[in-house]
Amino acid sequence: MNYCSKLAALKMRSMRRGIWYKVISVLERVQVDLTIRMLERVRSPFLARVLDSIIKKLSVALQSKVSTLIQGVGFPQALKLSRIAKSWGHRTAETWNSNREFARFLAIMHLNSVSPYDLHATCPHITSSCPVRL
Repeated sequence: MNYCSKLAALKMRSMRRGIWYKVISVLERVQVDLTIRMLERVRSPFLARVLDSIIKKLSVALQSKVSTLIQGVGFPQALKLSRIAKSWGHRTAETWNSNREFARFLAIMHLNSVSPYDLHATCPHITSSCPVRL
């Protein structure tokens, strides 16, 4: 397992993005630094598990908000919509659930949607004069 080169690259990316000191604790940073400096490869399964958890934390933090929404919102919505369209007889609907661009579109639409509470908090004059109840 070549954790050292992976850790060094991940450390550099997270420091550039400014999340190195925010996401992981002092102890975890020391573990990463010592692993990079002292080891050529990780032999201990316990150390490998510890480093895997640190790598996972940093990788999740490095993902953009849109990428996270694509996985969490876009693909589930695409699956739901493709099943509905398939039940209506749409022939190409079964490919929608694996289409990353469609999932991205759905995630961005979700990101841009405004809840009625947010609309009232930001623009009370719009909701007070609106004849439709939100």
